[in-house]
Amino acid sequence: MSAEANTTAVPSLYELFLQVPDARHARGIRHKLAALLTLTATAMLAGAKTLTDIAEFGRHRRKLAKAIGITHKKPPCISTFHYLFKGLDAKKFEATLECWLLAHHASALQAANVHIDGKALCGSRQGEIPGLHLVAAYTDKLGIVLAQLPVNAKTNEHKAALTLLKLIALEGTLVSGDAAFTQKDFSQEVLDGGGDYFLTVKDNQPGLKQAILDAFDAPFSPCGKSGTPAGLANRHDA
Repeated sequence: MSAEANTTAVPSLYELFLQVPDARHARGIRHKLAALLTLTATAMLAGAKTLTDIAEFGRHRRKLAKAIGITHKKPPCISTFHYLFKGLDAKKFEATLECWLLAHHASALQAANVHIDGKALCGSRQGEIPGLHLVAAYTDKLGIVLAQLPVNAKTNEHKAALTLLKLIALEGTLVSGDAAFTQKDFSQEVLDGGGDYFLTVKDNQPGLKQAILDAFDAPFSPCGKSGTPAGLANRHDA
């Protein structure tokens, strides 16, 4: 099968958004849901972060908006996006984007390096209300987040990451992360999925750190003598 045929078989973002149910009231609808969501995703990929950014993106790119499916003579305004997102199922929107990404970049994601990390969402904290904390799987090969989950106040990054690993393809993947994920169940989940892991070990896990040092207790010496080189011995005693 030719490369052109493979490309044709991959659905477009608009085609995938056609499968998202429209929760809007039928009365007064001017723009198709798939067109609005495609315009939103395109604007976000171009750097839009607010409703104003998304509306202005469509207003200043009318030819592009028309090609996406915005057929009304007036492009969608801020209030249109406000009411759209108010009733939109965010998980379905994210799942559609993920489906589109995997369909178009499946080969690039094979044997990719994935980094697991937790971050507080900037600007989500309001006074005494704690900010939203997320744990995400990021691939530098495409420069994107493959999947992310909120960290519940009653759990931690490590537990949330166990669920996150089930959302991404692990076959042939090298998963890296900081010391928060250096846990047996996390490592086993990666191995069970067909991947490998590269994790950080710090002083707050003295038993594990010592076991690693002991495993390298008598490495090959460049001078031909057996025993532990001075540099490793110093680290061993630290």
